[in-house]
Amino acid sequence: MFLMIAGLVLFLGAHLVPIARGTRRMLVARAGEQRYKGLFSIVSGVGLVLIIAGYWLGDRGPQVFAPVLAARRVAPLVVTITFILFAASHMRGHIRRVLRHPMTIGVVLWSGVHLLANGDLRGTVLFGSFFAWSLLDLAASYARRPIEPYAPAVRFDLMAVLGGVLVAGVVMFLHPYLFGVRPY
Repeated sequence: MFLMIAGLVLFLGAHLVPIARGTRRMLVARAGEQRYKGLFSIVSGVGLVLIIAGYWLGDRGPQVFAPVLAARRVAPLVVTITFILFAASHMRGHIRRVLRHPMTIGVVLWSGVHLLANGDLRGTVLFGSFFAWSLLDLAASYARRPIEPYAPAVRFDLMAVLGGVLVAGVVMFLHPYLFGVRPY
């Protein structure tokens, strides 16, 4: 569990820096934009590796609360929507224009449904941390300046839906092998 928590501190800590606009400006002023981005990527990458290693190597721990059956049932649909939102966040479609921050909304959905569907200590720490961070980031994102305007195209929404559904299918197929749990 220590490795996973250390990874969460690094990964989510790095992702909290952009929320603290003054801290980010100070770091960019000291190191430069490219070095800041490089350091951000390295810290995030190390954090992600530690999260994954810590999750795999750690045990589930005690049951903190009873899993919510409804969350388990809707998880495949919610995760599919999450992957669609992830894809849409990088495309100039209507989904991104309307939601403004589809990736963060996707993390809220993904972490929330997994938090409710698990209930063990390891899952509560992992998904609860991502859920709390994503809510904070979403609130800060909507408070910041709006995204740059663009002319949305339906083809990007179709690509996001198709790509999200395909990736979700692959992840759900591999889920029992990667995480030991059948998602359906």
